[in-house]
Amino acid sequence: MSLFPYWKYDATGLAELIKKREVTAAEVVAAAIARLEQINPKINAVIHKMYDRARFEAEKGGGGEPFFGIPFLLKDISQGIKGEPMTSGARALQNHPAEVDSEFVRRMRRTGVLFMGITNVPEFALMAVTEPECYGPTRNPWNIDYTPGGSSGGAAAAVASGIVPLAGANDGGGSIRIPAAFCGLFGLKPSRGRTPVGPLFGRAWQGASVQHVLSRSVRDSARVLDLIKGYESGAAFPPPPQDADYSECVSQGPEGKLKIAFSTRSPIGTPVDPQCVEAVTKTAAYLDSLGHFVEEKEAPVDGDKIAQSYMTLYFGEVAAELSFLQDILGRKARFSDVEPATWMLGLLGRVTSSEEMILSLHEWDYAAFSMERFFEDYDLYMTPTTADPPTKIGELAMKSGEVSLMKWVSRLNLIKLIKKSGFVDDLIRRSLKRTPFTQLANLTGQPAMSLPLHLSGLGLPLGVQFIAAKGREDILYRLAGQLEETEHWIDAEMNPFFRGEAEAMG
Repeated sequence: MSLFPYWKYDATGLAELIKKREVTAAEVVAAAIARLEQINPKINAVIHKMYDRARFEAEKGGGGEPFFGIPFLLKDISQGIKGEPMTSGARALQNHPAEVDSEFVRRMRRTGVLFMGITNVPEFALMAVTEPECYGPTRNPWNIDYTPGGSSGGAAAAVASGIVPLAGANDGGGSIRIPAAFCGLFGLKPSRGRTPVGPLFGRAWQGASVQHVLSRSVRDSARVLDLIKGYESGAAFPPPPQDADYSECVSQGPEGKLKIAFSTRSPIGTPVDPQCVEAVTKTAAYLDSLGHFVEEKEAPVDGDKIAQSYMTLYFGEVAAELSFLQDILGRKARFSDVEPATWMLGLLGRVTSSEEMILSLHEWDYAAFSMERFFEDYDLYMTPTTADPPTKIGELAMKSGEVSLMKWVSRLNLIKLIKKSGFVDDLIRRSLKRTPFTQLANLTGQPAMSLPLHLSGLGLPLGVQFIAAKGREDILYRLAGQLEETEHWIDAEMNPFFRGEAEAMG
């Protein structure tokens, strides 16, 4: 058992070992627990453990499920398992258990995975870094001084460090793709409606947010999507009509030569780090050498309007979260119940009109039609996943003066004046300047992926994003499968946690 290199296998590889009886599910779970206990204190990826549940299910045995015995982690928002904590990274919810299994959990359970814990998220999954006040920061396995991104930062750190081969994630503005980019992982955001979001809600973030996983291998991601996709009773958005066997797509590669448009310009006009630009231009040159048609061309959308409509959603959703808190706390939420940034976003939501929200949804629809017309001429649209490399832990934390300002704004009810002052436009640029590329696909409902194709000068991963037409995950998986086999692919096994463990195991 001590010589079993558990962390080197993806979920598909582990499932094959279990099926061939080369290892047992109980041995795999034991190895995962040992690795979690060894590594998690250094990176803080997992905030709640469910070891007894995983051990019991492993010993009970499976019934031929494709992923039976594979340790799996759930994200601390929207992936509730009945009776277990579901806190959304908020201290006000630290004693709040999930009331029901989410549909994502139900479908993942049917694949045979064994739930062994819950991963860290920023409060209410609002930030692109995972540093909630109530649980502390999650650290990047490539360099623990840096963030793994967010909001699926705990999931990404757990997969990248080899604690588990797969972890649950969701994406409402980049929360799968950003951590994938920062941790050297594969991350695909499915089309709107492709994966389940219920049963507590029929739409997640008005359709912007979808459920899936983070993985080290493309084939694991594809296999999971094959197993959990499909119609969900009660959901607001049905699956797109295009469908495929995604596992087969990975191994088959692209169907002929692809037409790929690319841009390295920030859609909101803010600077893009030269290293993120290089990740795309280098990939464009390589794709061209493979025979694909690659052309520099920007998406036919107004980046500023996309950012504004996305933040309008943000404001409204956070205001709604604060209203939900009242039902749980038995009183109105207070400034002290949540982090200052959350409170400010909620205040902005309360002075955002229904007219503004409807106009922002119109912008979503306009962008969706514009992008679908764009994909009549191109198969894929390529950009950097992020505009900057990972930041250091705490670098984006609010300063004491900013916190004090928010307290006074709240006490004196000045939020309407603040909103009229141009504060919101400044907030949008400050909030999205590091991650301006990922929101578009959430608003249009189109599938998008981040591929680990570059390292920064500090040796930290950087991602390249590809967006496809709605329902065309098959094109994304075909290209990802092709690039995964090349020297350009950055494997998570290159990070210090993998290298150090391999040396220790001899």
